[in-house]
Amino acid sequence: AQHLYYGRNFVKNKVSTSDDEFKNLAETFKNLDFTDCIKQGKILYNKDPTNLDVLLILLRAYDSQKDGNNFTHHLSQLRLLADAIKSSGDGKSEETAYLVNSVGDEYILLNMLSIGEDYNRGSKPAKDGMFDIWEKDDNKIFIKVLYLDFSF
Repeated sequence: AQHLYYGRNFVKNKVSTSDDEFKNLAETFKNLDFTDCIKQGKILYNKDPTNLDVLLILLRAYDSQKDGNNFTHHLSQLRLLADAIKSSGDGKSEETAYLVNSVGDEYILLNMLSIGEDYNRGSKPAKDGMFDIWEKDDNKIFIKVLYLDFSF
């Protein structure tokens, strides 16, 4: 699962949330047109099957359509990829930071870890990414957003 998830960094045609196709998918989802949402989501999923944003939209659309088979399939996939992220580190230091491929994936991880709005975020550049340090009282969570296609 880690090879699949982090291997996205070396794929040329991965789907980005800034792509028009993804924006159209998000708008279709927002408009509750789940039939078209699933149609568009499948196209993006076929281009980038480890994209957590696409997977989450498909999951919610399949759930709304009561399509248990596809929901279960994609939920298993999401859990596998989420476990890969969680096993990338323990988040207790820069050296053992959780590693994510995008800011969107960072927020998905934060949600899974139940890290809420009561944490304050600070950022620090790194050679091959950006550290986000989430703090609340004496608790710190380190997450490194990887930017492997260029250097700072």
